[in-house]
Amino acid sequence: MNIKRFIIIAFFSLALCSCSNDTTDGGTSVDTNVIEIGATGGVEQVKVNISDRWIASTDNPWITVSPANGVGSATCEFKIDSALNAEARRGIVRLQNLSTWETQEVVVTQQGFPYTIEIDDNALDVDSYKVAEKRYFDVKVRSNVEFDVEIPSDIKWLKHDEYNLVLNRGLRPREVNVRFRWDINTAFEDRLAEIKFKPRQDVELLRSDVLNVKQHGSEPIIPDTRSGDSIALLSIARNLNVMTSWDSSQPMTMWNGVTLWNESMAGCTPENKGRVKYASFTLFATSEPIPFEVKYLTAADELYFFGNANTFLKNLELGEEICELTQLRRLTIGSYGLVSLPDSFKNLRNLEYLDICSNNFQTIPAVLNKANFPKLRSLILNANQRSSVYDLSNTTKKNIGGFIDEPKFPVDLIKWNLDTLVLSVNYLQGKLPDFEDDAMVPVYTQEDIDRVDTLPQMLADRRIKKVMPSTKRFAINFNRLTGEIPDWLLYHPALDWWIPYNLIFNQEGKDQKGNSAGFSNVPANLNYYYDVYTAKERKEINAGQ
Repeated sequence: MNIKRFIIIAFFSLALCSCSNDTTDGGTSVDTNVIEIGATGGVEQVKVNISDRWIASTDNPWITVSPANGVGSATCEFKIDSALNAEARRGIVRLQNLSTWETQEVVVTQQGFPYTIEIDDNALDVDSYKVAEKRYFDVKVRSNVEFDVEIPSDIKWLKHDEYNLVLNRGLRPREVNVRFRWDINTAFEDRLAEIKFKPRQDVELLRSDVLNVKQHGSEPIIPDTRSGDSIALLSIARNLNVMTSWDSSQPMTMWNGVTLWNESMAGCTPENKGRVKYASFTLFATSEPIPFEVKYLTAADELYFFGNANTFLKNLELGEEICELTQLRRLTIGSYGLVSLPDSFKNLRNLEYLDICSNNFQTIPAVLNKANFPKLRSLILNANQRSSVYDLSNTTKKNIGGFIDEPKFPVDLIKWNLDTLVLSVNYLQGKLPDFEDDAMVPVYTQEDIDRVDTLPQMLADRRIKKVMPSTKRFAINFNRLTGEIPDWLLYHPALDWWIPYNLIFNQEGKDQKGNSAGFSNVPANLNYYYDVYTAKERKEINAGQ
């Protein structure tokens, strides 16, 4: 072999060897062709072995490759988003050699989110009492399916607020706060509630947590005892959030606004001696009924509640527990925010005095009638306006109190013949009844005139209706009454004592029909009256006074 031939063979051998090395170095390979990842996603690293320029591409927007191109070998990060659905998904990433167009595929498989409803804490304890503003707890729920909160139907002391689970980016679990509100536990025993979270769709749940709530029982109060009375008073004051409560280190005899029974008092019994006879609660702030502990004041014959904060904003119920105190003779619940009285209120049949002024009644509570309260002598219902409206025909407000929904003047209250009836400063409308066609209302007879020497003969001669003959105090001023003053009122035996120009005749504003309030026949003075009642001492009372 001559030198020339050797050089040629060596050249081709070198070229062949060079071509063989280019194929190996310029090949395309990855260290893995399969990636399996969970629903939460994450980052996986893939080693790319390419000596030439290369590029990575995918049609799946939930997969991101970084770097997505380069020259030579590199380590790429495959960033995989969180899954959106319950089903698994599959995506492909292609790595292509731009010199040889050789391609390697990496298959990414991601599991979907199983349907779950999860909470961190499955057991909660709550107190028997807290102030209303703090009587709640929050539960953070993670879910990827819309759900309903299921509280057993017999659990009345627990409810939840509205909540909104936002699943606008698929079914990845999201966290939502569910606020639960609870009522005071009036029993001494603990109580339990099992709360479930039910999916609104027909899906199979991998996990569905249950919340168990335990509420502690209230502080024991021994019924019908002096110590029970003191605990009840302190609990009521606490629950009402009174501005100034009593010092529990002092005996009840030193508590302001509390009177205890003693032997010198009429009606005191051996069982009641030393117990609470009277209690007063004033200047408080509550958005709830009368506290349940009031039912333990079984010896009290008078209770006084007055002065709730922001009364005009409240729409409160009375509560059932106070209706158990059938021994009560006098009761005041004023400026509390009441809008109704329960039917069980009629259990207080021994009431002789009832003052429910300055509340928010739209109508006269139906339970207030003579049949339910045969012993009642005084009924105070004044100042139930929750907002001041001079012209009722122009207002669009519906919830303004003042007995605005009474279709006519409450005739039955007049027929009741109470010693005291106060209806001042309300929105009562219409005419006063004249009772001329009411056969159930008697007239003054000659026997009446003969029996009472101060009654004038005119009452019998003109057959004046005998309305409220025993009433010593009557007030209807500052309502929206119209029409004529009936004769039974103009010539009532107690008219001069009722201070008529201030508390009877004086009306104001306009009614809902646009009529100017006021009676059409208000007398200029009471001369006409004393001309009839000649036995009475004449008082100079005129229309301007």
